[in-house]
Amino acid sequence: MCETNCDRNECAARALVRGVRIRAIAATDSAWGIGKDGALLARLPGDLRYFREKTLGGILVMGRRTLESLPGGRPLDGRKTIVLTHNADFVAEGAIAAHSLSELAEAIGRLRAEDGGDRPDVFIAGGAVVYEELLPYTDSCLITRMDGNFGADAFFPNLDEDEGFSLTWEDAPIEENGVPYRFTEYSRRGGGEK
Repeated sequence: MCETNCDRNECAARALVRGVRIRAIAATDSAWGIGKDGALLARLPGDLRYFREKTLGGILVMGRRTLESLPGGRPLDGRKTIVLTHNADFVAEGAIAAHSLSELAEAIGRLRAEDGGDRPDVFIAGGAVVYEELLPYTDSCLITRMDGNFGADAFFPNLDEDEGFSLTWEDAPIEENGVPYRFTEYSRRGGGEK
């Protein structure tokens, strides 16, 4: 146990956030939906470019089902991938499996050490359970907000109702494939516990 009387997992998570910028990245509809039937709600080329631009060279943390939803079920090029899963037998070529917050902290530490500690950001990339579990440790959330309700069955936590976050940046609206959307950033409120 650490000085705050937390368990090993919680202590590791607290250590994880020290000196590491952790950002969640997601595309949501107006109801904070992120997916339906294991797929994205909409294909927006501009959002996919934004995701690539922001995460390239970083560390992605995602759940097993999110990894399996990627093209070929493989990690994305140009990023290190850690899969947070409760499946002890899970193995994915090109990814590191972590089965707890302490294993996640250790994996992030190893990857950062490989780069001399210079790897810029850790990005939480879904799915819903991973977002929910890791949101308390994030500094900010890069959210592509799509106008409309897409009938999602998986959701990102509603940051508009979360007192720990505030909308700090919003880009001009764009429309692609008949879907209006905009890029936003929600930041942890000043001095809030992470």
